[in-house]
Amino acid sequence: MSLDLGQRAELTRSYTAQDMRDFAGMAGEGTPVPDAVPGPLIGGLFSYLLGVKLPGRGTNYLKQSLEFLAPAPVGEPLTASVTITRLRPEKHLVDLETVCEAADGTRICQGRALVYVEDVGKG
Repeated sequence: MSLDLGQRAELTRSYTAQDMRDFAGMAGEGTPVPDAVPGPLIGGLFSYLLGVKLPGRGTNYLKQSLEFLAPAPVGEPLTASVTITRLRPEKHLVDLETVCEAADGTRICQGRALVYVEDVGKG
């Protein structure tokens, strides 16, 4: 796959009340059920995109920073996206912007990811 600056991938997912109960159950006995989608589940959307969509198979996560700006509503569509902002083929590195928005356009989370890709190419 050829990688280019500005290339983007996105995923839309809704988390249900049952997902929140399951999350609390995995966190341990006595953990309260969250009333908003927890950060690790949003981070998981970025992990999926990076490993499956862009850059895709063979991607190794090196760094991730996330800033949470608003609660993520349960039961409503959330759209996570990753966009290539820098390519460093000589070091096999790809920098990406990560964003998650609610259906109404509210920015839930924003951040950056740095990944190692064996074949970055030159676009």
